[in-house]
Formats: sequence, C-alpha cells, structure tokens
Amino acid sequence: MDRIITGTVDGVVVPVTGVIPTLVTSGVLFVVFLALWIAFGAGLVLSQGSLDAAWEWIRGLPLIVQAVAWLLFLPVVAALWIWETSWPLVLRLVLVVGLAGWSLVMFLPRSSQG
Repeated sequence: MDRIITGTVDGVVVPVTGVIPTLVTSGVLFVVFLALWIAFGAGLVLSQGSLDAAWEWIRGLPLIVQAVAWLLFLPVVAALWIWETSWPLVLRLVLVVGLAGWSLVMFLPRSSQG
C-alpha cells in the first residue's frame, strides 16, 4: 500500500502541483473556468435540465473519479450541488453567482512584477 501511495504522489500529485502555478499566471485556468461558468449560465437560462443531467452524470461516476472532479472543478461542481438542493431560488442564485465571481477573481492572472 505504501508503494501505491508513494507512486501516486510522485507520479501524479507532484507533477500536477508544479503545473498549476503556470496555468494560473498564464491565464489558462481563468479561461477554462470562464468557459465553464458561461456554460453553467447558459444551462441555467436555456435548459435547466442540462444542469440536472450534468449533476446526475457526475454522481454516476465511480467514487474516485467523482473525488477528482470535485477537486479539479470544485467551484463549478459545488454550484451544481447547490443548484440541485431544494433551497430557496434566491439563495441558490446568490450562492452560485458568488462562487462564480469568487473563482474567476481567484484565477484572474496577475502580473508577477511587484
């Protein structure tokens, strides 16, 4: 078991964590999440059934793959979860818009010059 964990950390986690700062500073993650939020908004306005289908698709994935999806796309998947709750519509909208805004601000590229 120790070999599996060490292999996973050395082969997956370390290389990925080395790439993330580059993706953030270059603006790639901003563009990716902007596209995801635009798709979420389009689904919200044009076809709420597509959001339901996306949530069911994620829930139908194997548990490990679900965990990876939650980890990689946390704000969007959390927004899907919020949208699928029975909470009042206004609360769900405020939370989803807040998550969208927060995630886009966090991934907004910043100049490395101080």
